[in-house]
Amino acid sequence: MTDVTLDRPWLRFDLGQRMRVLSWALNRPGFAMAQQVIWREVRNADLPAGLDARAWLRAELMRTGHEGAIGFLTSRDVTRFCRASAVVEGCRADCVATVGLGNAERIGQRVPRGPQDWGTINIALRIGPGLTRTALIEALSIVASARTAAILDAGLELPTGVATGTGTDCIAVAAPPGRVAYCGMHTPLGEAIGAAAYRTVLQGARYWQAEQGDPTGNAPPPEPGTEPGTGRKM
Repeated sequence: MTDVTLDRPWLRFDLGQRMRVLSWALNRPGFAMAQQVIWREVRNADLPAGLDARAWLRAELMRTGHEGAIGFLTSRDVTRFCRASAVVEGCRADCVATVGLGNAERIGQRVPRGPQDWGTINIALRIGPGLTRTALIEALSIVASARTAAILDAGLELPTGVATGTGTDCIAVAAPPGRVAYCGMHTPLGEAIGAAAYRTVLQGARYWQAEQGDPTGNAPPPEPGTEPGTGRKM
């Protein structure tokens, strides 16, 4: 898809127009107007102890002319990105995510982690209809719920129970400003948002588990013949 550009260590999701984005991303968190969501892949050597990661990412984005983008940091190989779309009664949602579970957690509990364990789930979701700010908050909650359902279904066992996410997950939801005031799970738009996010995150989790030799024994392999990062058949 031409709206996603892979140029490792960068992954760019072009929203097609300036949209209102809600996130807790490192670069431009909160409500912001932007046309791109960008991932920057990093390794431990990129972020030595004491470095201001937010300032470093901002400088990297400025260096490449993308300082206006919503910016994620990830240790996940960005070539393993996944995407899915869903359309329900004319309401469309498009999702792009990178999924690493090296620092997976069970909600409400913590597992001791070392620097070699970091990984994260970064999700960007674009919504077709124009939303109010309140509806965008609801949309973010739907994506978070879909993320959790997908990780639960992936079945990654931890000493504290089945993982529900990671300690560093981040979500960005984007939509044109508009008058749609609700997008809960009873609505066509809520269904589309949940379906796109769930499919994307579950696919990413299964890729990660397959790469790790499926330590839980619960995750089926990726769909045969599917090219990681595209959803296309090889």
